[in-house]
Amino acid sequence: MDIFKKCYTYDAAKKAREGGYYPYFHVLNTKQDTIVQMEDKRMIMIGSNNYLGLTSHPEVIQAAVEATQAYGTGVSGSRFLNGTLDLHVQFEKELAEFLRKEDATIFSTGFQTNLGIISAIAGRNDIIFSDKENHASIYDGNRLSYAEIVRYNHNDMEDLEKKLKEASPNKGKLIVTDGVFSMSGDIANLPEIVRLAKKYGARTMVDDAHGLGVLGAHGRGTAEHFGLEKEVDIIMGTFSKSLASLGGYVAAEHDVVDYIRHNSRPYIFSAAIPAANAAAALTALRILKREPERVQALNDIADYMREGLTKRGLEFRPSSTPIIPIYTYTPMRTMIACNMLFEQGVYVNPVLPPATPIGECLIRTSYTATHTKAQIDEAIEKIVTVLEGLDIDE
Repeated sequence: MDIFKKCYTYDAAKKAREGGYYPYFHVLNTKQDTIVQMEDKRMIMIGSNNYLGLTSHPEVIQAAVEATQAYGTGVSGSRFLNGTLDLHVQFEKELAEFLRKEDATIFSTGFQTNLGIISAIAGRNDIIFSDKENHASIYDGNRLSYAEIVRYNHNDMEDLEKKLKEASPNKGKLIVTDGVFSMSGDIANLPEIVRLAKKYGARTMVDDAHGLGVLGAHGRGTAEHFGLEKEVDIIMGTFSKSLASLGGYVAAEHDVVDYIRHNSRPYIFSAAIPAANAAAALTALRILKREPERVQALNDIADYMREGLTKRGLEFRPSSTPIIPIYTYTPMRTMIACNMLFEQGVYVNPVLPPATPIGECLIRTSYTATHTKAQIDEAIEKIVTVLEGLDIDE
């Protein structure tokens, strides 16, 4: 049988395009900001992860330009060999200090970071306990590790303890969780996870891709939010959200990070991030340290959105983060609503199974510290108009 048969018979995207409800791959014509141009339309952007509004910050842009002029456009090798720049080393030092860890190292993407950490740390004689709503990169990192995988119900600490209790005491144990869950905006029950890890001899890893710059008084993320920075063993995150660039990082005690540097295949066999990406993210980190009030501004604007939606009677999934999912229930309603909002000048993201349970499809909206109340008011009005006028049953 031809291995391409699945490609030739796949028609879901074709049907959606022909039906006029395909919601993906819209083309951006400008910098990422609160107002953008997409396909030559003015768009209120409430579908990006530009949480601190730094992707268009002049200091961040200038840092990337100057780094490119100084180091060129690429490193042409992995960190393990010829691809380590002094800029990478300086960035890692400042990341570790900011996150209050002994050491840190950076990967080429956030997805690769989870692959690289988990597959290096866990092996055939270990068990990974993973929240069922963890990011896809955690799922794939789990698979790559060859460890035994035990999934526990989302944020269900009774289920986690039951499974920890049943596990062999002779195996290494790693509990992996998102800090802020990317689709729902839920925050992990980190205090209980840490308590259970200590009780059953497990280590903890938090994917803080959506926590850095979002939670904690200084934006250090989920561990700072709960006062558990010394208790979480491994923190990972990305540069593509609050830090306005591309790449990822792991922060932990020195011996753990050094082990990852020398044993992680995704780290060893991938080219390092270009200087422009490192310089942009480092500059964004320094702005976050200098202007921690951006974190409060971000959460204030998200609260303003929640208040506005509540006043208008729209049902959304409760959260206390800048991720606000609005229920649309079925795939067709969700895709059509997203397209209608696009035509009205509001960009949002459709969330369909398997990212949500069947019958709980969502429009994922997310916010930026630099959004204005006027922009949010305009977005609310258009969301209400579209969803109240949506007459689709399936």
